[in-house]
Amino acid sequence: MSQESEVTVEYIDQIAVVRLNRPEHLNAWNNKISSGLDASLRQVSDNSNVRAVIVTGNGRAFCAGADLSGGGDTFNSSRDRDQHDTSEARTPQFLPHQVTKPVIAAINGPAVGVGATYPLMCDIRIASESARIGFVFNRIGMLPELGSHSLLPRIVGFSNAAQLLMGGEIIDAQTALSMGLVSAVHPDDQLLDQAIELASQLCAAAPVSVAATKQLLWKGLSLSWEEMHRMETPVFDWVAQQPDSVEGVTAFLEKRPPNWAMDPSEDLPKELFD
Repeated sequence: MSQESEVTVEYIDQIAVVRLNRPEHLNAWNNKISSGLDASLRQVSDNSNVRAVIVTGNGRAFCAGADLSGGGDTFNSSRDRDQHDTSEARTPQFLPHQVTKPVIAAINGPAVGVGATYPLMCDIRIASESARIGFVFNRIGMLPELGSHSLLPRIVGFSNAAQLLMGGEIIDAQTALSMGLVSAVHPDDQLLDQAIELASQLCAAAPVSVAATKQLLWKGLSLSWEEMHRMETPVFDWVAQQPDSVEGVTAFLEKRPPNWAMDPSEDLPKELFD
């Protein structure tokens, strides 16, 4: 993608770095950001050379929330103006949890509104020291979205989620770390390097095993222990019969790096998780 695109993709070895790219507007969310992320995530999910994905912002912000420059009826689905940039057009259709590879949100500055809810659907979140995160919807008379009423309590606990969602409080990176909203905080100038190092560690694992584990983790949000145990068993049995399982064990015994051959976008049967 060109640097003029609202979303860009850079490839670093087996890692795709997806950047929100409206730095002059603090990467404020509009229909082009939404559709650009959809297209970029589909692209990297299907790319067999990509094993991990980083989502971050270009410039000094991750995402300043929805672009409100249109006025008070920005979220009104019945409005007559700007039909190309309605709430429906701004709603992402292909989300980070649907990507077949691990997705890391590298929150590099202010992340409010949808800039806070979108990273909830990434598998791992890390932040820069300057990051400020706020689910500010209620403070502007709106409602948190993208399933945040379900995801956030699971991540930070019910009480913390209630405080963040109902009050719209903007918290700093260390507070986010103490709540478990992010798993690490790094100096601003080291955030991307640290995200790449983390992604590289994830790339070392078997891609199909990682993809299967990711699917089970997300499905587990709505399953009991017994239901998950029943779902894991056929997946475990299938993985054990695959060439990458043989290669992984053999490489371990021979004390050498494994040579993974399988591609999760092609080789992992979707029906295993139905």
